[in-house]
Amino acid sequence: MELRIAGIEPESIVDGPGYRIAVFTQGCPHHCPGCHNPQTHPMDGGRVIDTAQVIALFGKDPLVHGVTLTGGEPMMQPEPLTEIAKAAKEHGLNVWCYTGYTWEALMSENRADRMALLAHVDVLVDGPYIARERSLELMYCGSRNQRLIDVQKTLAAGEICLYEPDVW
Repeated sequence: MELRIAGIEPESIVDGPGYRIAVFTQGCPHHCPGCHNPQTHPMDGGRVIDTAQVIALFGKDPLVHGVTLTGGEPMMQPEPLTEIAKAAKEHGLNVWCYTGYTWEALMSENRADRMALLAHVDVLVDGPYIARERSLELMYCGSRNQRLIDVQKTLAAGEICLYEPDVW
């Protein structure tokens, strides 16, 4: 299945815990002022690849134990990302997803394609980047309004359950 990407980082250490494959999707409707990845905003930018190219990376590097779907805005391409997230889970990898949408907005839309993606996501970092709330003290977030949501616990509980990272 086709996926428009800005790029892939095969060994990211900043887009979630541990070594991860980070897939930077192309296209974002939010255009947050101060965005870290403004080159990912144009919907027609980047390049088109087949999801099989991403899935082929799974299991090649034994140090990688997760996949991060980021952007751009991953929720603009939920079908190919669902395929990637499902394959990641089948390979024993955890899946994180960054979105400029809030959890509440995603739930109120109740779009089947986005819900299918969330069914395979472990942690959702939600909310737009807000420059005035920027903090370098946050783990895995750029601004204080963003949350690390434990998606599977949240879906089961019917209320937001935050992800609590292991602290060493």
